[in-house]
Amino acid sequence: MAALRVLLSCVRGPLRPPVRCPAWRPFASGANFEYIIAEKRGKNNTVGLIQLNRPKALNALCDGLIDELNQALKTFEEDPAVGAIVLTGGDKAFAAGADIKEMQNLSFQDCYSSKFLKHWDHLTQFGGGCELAMMCDIIYAGEKAQFAQPEILIGTIPVCAFSLLPRHLGAGGTQRLTRAVGKSLAMEMVLTGDRISAQDAKQAGLVSKICPVETLVEEAIQCAEKIASNSKIVVAMAKESVNAAFEMTLTEGSKLEKKLFYSTFATDDRKEGMTAFVEKRKANFKDQ
Repeated sequence: MAALRVLLSCVRGPLRPPVRCPAWRPFASGANFEYIIAEKRGKNNTVGLIQLNRPKALNALCDGLIDELNQALKTFEEDPAVGAIVLTGGDKAFAAGADIKEMQNLSFQDCYSSKFLKHWDHLTQFGGGCELAMMCDIIYAGEKAQFAQPEILIGTIPVCAFSLLPRHLGAGGTQRLTRAVGKSLAMEMVLTGDRISAQDAKQAGLVSKICPVETLVEEAIQCAEKIASNSKIVVAMAKESVNAAFEMTLTEGSKLEKKLFYSTFATDDRKEGMTAFVEKRKANFKDQ
């Protein structure tokens, strides 16, 4: 079972692991993928699960894998029954980052003229960055998971997840990592390429929960089901407000927060939620 699991809540607009399990239900589109496994999970099929499945290359993010990941994310995004997505890797690594063999012989002209990694852009719609873990809303880590930003060791700098080591994850480019863990730790990780443990990552605020490896997938799914049971339109508003904290000043963010709060009063789900609370019953959200 993979050492690291990442969880994303999936909503329309500003959106967001599995081991093979007989309880999983087939991917809605019936697509056959080469580099990933995509299926639906949960009591009501409300959770989409995507497993990176390129074990011999430690799930290095080649063009084909990114294309398939984009396709699966888009399909789950358009599925009205899916309210959250759980993304996982394999036994030895979540993802080894970008495929170094694909970029080894590229020149500046090659990268610039072809807009290298442009096909990663679609991933930003599902969380705000091309780094697979850092784009996630919630990160669950196994007890033995380790995080690294080792780009400096191969003569470049972080811009996407490039981690090369088993059980390591490129934690996010210089911008997103710094916002998550602060300047000092980000500088140390980026300039040395050193690893940090799951415990250190949690203490720094990069990880929300550490779980035993054997229960990690199910705990992520349970969290995803909780998110999926809420109003999707209100989850989208909540996500937009939280993500704005990374881009706006406190004053600007507070103004947006109030506008989004007011906007919930234009939804049927806000009325249903408050009515259910007063009537002491479970809310029946319709995503309207």
